[in-house]
Amino acid sequence: MKKLLFTFEGRINRQKMWFAVLIHIIAAAVVGLVFTLLWSVIPGSISEDGTYHVEGAVAVPYIVLSLAYIIFSVWSGLAVAIKRLHDRNKSGWFFLIQFVPLIGSIWYLVEVLLLKGTTGTNRFGEDAIAA
Repeated sequence: MKKLLFTFEGRINRQKMWFAVLIHIIAAAVVGLVFTLLWSVIPGSISEDGTYHVEGAVAVPYIVLSLAYIIFSVWSGLAVAIKRLHDRNKSGWFFLIQFVPLIGSIWYLVEVLLLKGTTGTNRFGEDAIAA
């Protein structure tokens, strides 16, 4: 699990990519549940536009949880995406294709979520299916 979510070296196949996506969905649900529990213990206020506000020292648990989740999501999301790109025999820098308007995000999603990885060893390591 640690290698799947936190290292940038090697390759992963589509199955492991989808498993990592599932882990991220579960993590988001858990964080949402913890926020709900925190809200019942440390209530804040709801403004007229429907946003929640917690101010002062009581906001610290919310801030810590938010920062921990953001760090986890960004780091592991990048690690998984880069290893999946490696399986397609592409550099991790290919991740930046997403910033090309319109076509970039579609191209990236097709590459990492739908297309099969390269068969056999490539410049990033052994075949992800054989490993």
